[in-house]
Amino acid sequence: MVRKLKHHEQKLLRKSLKQLAHRLAALPPDSPTRLKHESLLLSKLHDMGILPSSASTAKLSEVERNVSVSAFCRRRLPVVMTRLRMAETVQAATKLIEQGHVRVGTEPVTDTAFLVSRGLEDFVTWVDGSKIKRNILKYREKLDDFDLL
Repeated sequence: MVRKLKHHEQKLLRKSLKQLAHRLAALPPDSPTRLKHESLLLSKLHDMGILPSSASTAKLSEVERNVSVSAFCRRRLPVVMTRLRMAETVQAATKLIEQGHVRVGTEPVTDTAFLVSRGLEDFVTWVDGSKIKRNILKYREKLDDFDLL
C-alpha cells in the first residue's frame, strides 16, 4: 500500500502553495505579473486535477479552500484506477501496478505514487502482454488469435 504522507510533509505541501497564492494576492490586482502568474498557477492546478473548476473561472481563494493533501492523493494512480473501475479497491489496484500490469500512455508504470493529470486519465490502460487484458478481451469475446502469439 502507498505510504501516507507524514504530518510535516502535509503541512509543507499546503504551506508552499498557499504562500505562493498569498504572495500573488499581495500584488496589485491589475499588475501584469500577478495576472500572468495567477492564471499559470490556476491552470496548472486545474490540469493536474487539484482544482475542480476551470482556470478561467477559478480564483486564488480556491487555492486556500481546495488545495489539500487529499486532493493530491485523489490523483494517484491506484485511486484513479479504482474510479475508472479497473480495480475494485485501492489495495487491489496497488498490487496490479506493482506487478507491472498497468501503463499510462505508452509507458508501463510500477510506481504507485504516480500522479495522473486530467490529460493522462484517458490513457490509463493495461500493458499489452498482461493476462488481465487477455482475460477481459476473452470475456468480451474480442480476443484476436494474433494476440496469443
